[in-house]
Amino acid sequence: MSFALGLEGQRALVTGGTKGTGAAVVQALTAAGAQVAATARNVPENGSKSVHYIAANLMSAEGCAKVADEMLQTFGGIDIIVNMLGGSSAPAGGFAALTDDEWLKEVDHNLMPAVRLDRALLPSMITQGSGVIIHVTSIQHELPLPGSTLAYAAAKAALSTYSKGLSKEVTPLGIRVVRVSPGWIETDGAVALAERLAKEAGTDYEGGKAIIMDSLGGIPLGRPTKPEEVADLITFLASHRATAITGTEYVIDGGTVPTV
Repeated sequence: MSFALGLEGQRALVTGGTKGTGAAVVQALTAAGAQVAATARNVPENGSKSVHYIAANLMSAEGCAKVADEMLQTFGGIDIIVNMLGGSSAPAGGFAALTDDEWLKEVDHNLMPAVRLDRALLPSMITQGSGVIIHVTSIQHELPLPGSTLAYAAAKAALSTYSKGLSKEVTPLGIRVVRVSPGWIETDGAVALAERLAKEAGTDYEGGKAIIMDSLGGIPLGRPTKPEEVADLITFLASHRATAITGTEYVIDGGTVPTV
């Protein structure tokens, strides 16, 4: 029996789609036959000719409006939104290091792009009676690291709660809303962090990875998740093979979260 995903010709938007896991999602969706637009602050010079790139700062309302307008004008509608955008620039040091400005940056980076793009693009999905929205959260909303990821984790928790509420509203209208919650992913940025920690500790790259895994309480799988593994999960959830899946969260963390 074939396992066709039914993504041929589907119009997809992937935020943060030029680097790391976002780029892997763009590649996976494109390989499955989707028409993909990817956002980034700057369009890559050597990007794929099969991908439509939109340069915008999604931490602003104006940037989100630009992306939504260009997506609808270029493709005439949308079938899939994958909100990959996220991250943290907050300083370490716990609650006392987090000023109002730092809190607002984390919310503007990890929550508001999804809220604004959904609000702009959902009417098109509702009109056609179908669509899939995938919000990428993080296991940090369950396992916040108080010394370094408190504001990031809180913003991702807000994204998770928003996603659940949105699913209750729009699933009866034909639009599925799903969350994907990764643990530590071995992106280029993660590799650089492990190498830096290894150098500081006088060990090798594997030792640097072990330092990070220990800080997370251990990863039973024994390694970080690969970007392609997250991309495969997201591609499946966006497909016609997952039409009964909505309102739930899929954790992909190698067993890091120790509770049910």
